Amino acid sequence: MKGFVFHGPGQASWQDVPDPAVTEPTDAVVQVDAVTICGTDLHILKGDVPEVPPGTVLGHEAVGEIVDVGGEVRGVRPGDRVLVSCITSCGRCRFCRDGSYGQCRGGGGWILGHLVDGTQAEYVRVPHADLSVHPLPGAVRGADAVLFADVFPTAYEVGVLNGRVRPGDTVAVVGAGPVGLAAIATARLLSPERVIAVDLAPARLEAAHRLGADAVADVHEAPGQLVADLTDGLGADVVVEAVGLPESFELCTRMVRPGGHVANIGVHGKSAALHLEDLWSRNVTITTGLVDTYSVPALLRMAAAGRLPTGQLVTHTFPLHRMEEAYEIFSRAAETGALKVVLGEEQHAEVVPAA
Repeated sequence: MKGFVFHGPGQASWQDVPDPAVTEPTDAVVQVDAVTICGTDLHILKGDVPEVPPGTVLGHEAVGEIVDVGGEVRGVRPGDRVLVSCITSCGRCRFCRDGSYGQCRGGGGWILGHLVDGTQAEYVRVPHADLSVHPLPGAVRGADAVLFADVFPTAYEVGVLNGRVRPGDTVAVVGAGPVGLAAIATARLLSPERVIAVDLAPARLEAAHRLGADAVADVHEAPGQLVADLTDGLGADVVVEAVGLPESFELCTRMVRPGGHVANIGVHGKSAALHLEDLWSRNVTITTGLVDTYSVPALLRMAAAGRLPTGQLVTHTFPLHRMEEAYEIFSRAAETGALKVVLGEEQHAEVVPAA
């Protein structure tokens, strides 16, 4: 089959790779029908995630059809249409039993496209399939459903829920990329008084307005002052960091009110300053997190009911074999206007299940 293989910082290619097969009785093999590219994949290509070994097929989000399962898989069978979660869960370790699947110590957590071959391929092996794939409602298109493998649960769990968004809050989202936009959309579910989006790209600020932001601010035009003006000088109740740069994190800590929450989503490849000389007396809570994906079933139900604006996030579509072009478009989002790119093909070469 073909897959998108990481060869080291700045180097990757769409090439022949071995067909996946069931190697453990809890595995499933999924034929990929739709896949997307995540900002984390760009961080890997930049060398910000050094534990990814050269030769790894990238990607951790997909929709597809089960083609083979191990003998201990009970929840899905060949022919089922499923969402492949970005997080794999053994279901038995201490963290999984607490619902913290992202911290799984039983061979799970974020492993696809990280420690094992991922989803940016024609087929993918999914370990611990019973807890790591989700049957899809028929009402949800594959191009929309793939956004629930990572983007929406990350925004909702790590941003909105960790940030403790409540009715009547002022929420500021710094970074109006795909995850930031999903944070805006899911924050609206909890009835904040207002949501403010901060970014440097006009196209993304326009998208933030469409997704429900009440106000937008260019990062170069004193967003902190806008937040102060809208809150009588108090600051935002919740500030979501969805960029992953030192400057954006420090901006978030300046915009939050005393007693407020800063919820960091961004993947940070460099050190960021924590100004405790300013924050120690302000009762500020700062949370970080890797998504656990416990919210995926509820989010899928809301998508099937039309409660989440998934289609507005997908700006570019490609067949799988144009993976390199899709990466180029996505990596130049400020120029191309790309939010989420979705790749997929209707036909695949047949893979014969392992005996």
